[in-house]
Amino acid sequence: MTFSLHASGAARVAIDEVVPRLVADMVASRITAFDATLWGEAAEEEASKRLGWVEAVSVSRPLVPEIIALRDELRAKGVRRVVLAGMGGSSLAPEVISQTAGVPLTILDSTAPGQVLAALDEGLAETVLVVSSKSGSTVETDSQKRTFAAAFQDIGIDPTERIVIVTDPGSPMDAAARADGYRVFNADPNVGGRYSALTAFGLVPSGLAGVDIAELLDEAEATLLQVAVDAADNPALRLGAAIAATSPRRDKLGLVTDGTHIQGLPDWIEQLIAESTGKDGTGILPVVMLPVSPELDTLPADLQIVRLVDNAHQFHMTERHQGEILVSGSLGANFIVWEYATVIAGHLLGINPFDQPDVESAKIAARGLLDARPEPTEPAFVQNGIEVRVSNPALASSGDVEAVLDALWAELPEDGYVSIQAYVNRLDLEQLQGLRELVAADSGRPTTFGWGPRFLHSTGQYHKGGPAQGVFLQILERTDVDLEIPDRPFSFGQLIQAQAAGDAGVLADHGRPVVTLTITDDSADVLALFEAAQK
Repeated sequence: MTFSLHASGAARVAIDEVVPRLVADMVASRITAFDATLWGEAAEEEASKRLGWVEAVSVSRPLVPEIIALRDELRAKGVRRVVLAGMGGSSLAPEVISQTAGVPLTILDSTAPGQVLAALDEGLAETVLVVSSKSGSTVETDSQKRTFAAAFQDIGIDPTERIVIVTDPGSPMDAAARADGYRVFNADPNVGGRYSALTAFGLVPSGLAGVDIAELLDEAEATLLQVAVDAADNPALRLGAAIAATSPRRDKLGLVTDGTHIQGLPDWIEQLIAESTGKDGTGILPVVMLPVSPELDTLPADLQIVRLVDNAHQFHMTERHQGEILVSGSLGANFIVWEYATVIAGHLLGINPFDQPDVESAKIAARGLLDARPEPTEPAFVQNGIEVRVSNPALASSGDVEAVLDALWAELPEDGYVSIQAYVNRLDLEQLQGLRELVAADSGRPTTFGWGPRFLHSTGQYHKGGPAQGVFLQILERTDVDLEIPDRPFSFGQLIQAQAAGDAGVLADHGRPVVTLTITDDSADVLALFEAAQK
């Protein structure tokens, strides 16, 4: 299946007006030819090192038999379970690939101690851990690798037989892993993490789990001819124009899945677009939504809806989706088209879609807190087992959680958005994701939801580098569950607390309003949080 797109309303006008100019400027063929000048002189050096994803299909082909051979070798030894330790693009693409194929793959993209323990406790003797880190120095994946290596040793298994490394050639992890005897797959260093779906980062964990990765590459290859040509019907040119060039520009992008066979794609698109475009005070904010989300009823003027379906033409014929962008295609096709469309959007916005200048700030703040170990700040007040902390004391003057939320919504500008960030054990508190719908209805504005610290490697860039429109609701948990990290002076519990506090501090330094709610008890407190939001 190739890729199809239908647009109406402002998105269709943008396509009709902008695509001819993109065709005349040969934007598609210049991307395909690795032309780093498309994004301006300031971006040229970075862009020249980040266009390798254009040829990812051909570069990745030789990896397929190697991955399959390793999978067969592991299965012959009784290894049936694959755990992936990775953050951002290193985990989101394999998650989409495995879910869509119906293949089990345990994603460990959290530092919540309960979540790490759950990954350790389920069939460790039959488990292989894939550690994916482009830089080779990501604190989350390094901590997870250390923990699994120690756990394998404790049950008499050589970690080098059960841990597979995916990283860039020459990274700190690459050199150390090879010296220690681990199996290492190198990815193309000319591909940024969020564009790495069709490289070793996407293929190794998915292939080891049992996905037909050769078919995925075939799907992507079938779409390359569509996106590489300077033509009016190029779906990537059309999609890039539709999401970045409406007039007035709609800078919120609602992503809705509606009956498509592809599972979880909006989460991958979210990190691709947010981290690529959210900088220099501009950008496109992706909002992952349900088909029944409140925003679809109110349709804010700055929100463009993209509906992911299995047949865009069929949906168009029903005439139920005026003003929306309807897209359909195979998973491989979606990867290729959205990557092209995102860098085309960057070209139209006048920004560098390959850097992430504001991601490091939260990491630096977290490291500082881990080194200094300050005492936690006292809450402004505690209600129903929920500790309330705020970036501005005025937000908490009421002494009531419901009123604090109302005060936070009151900080929203007309074109604002709410960001919910949950630094909790996702396995125990999955119901928190339902809070997004309640907050969207209560605040009346587009609302994003991110699991922390996972979102720091994706939408975290937009929240700090994009337009100053957001207000931020952090949700933390206080738990007796913790887990030491071998040869590190901090535990997973201390790490996730430092990551949350560090990011809150950086957001506040950027003038973003932040409310932090810490759940100190059991699920009754979660219900209290829901009740406050519903009011």
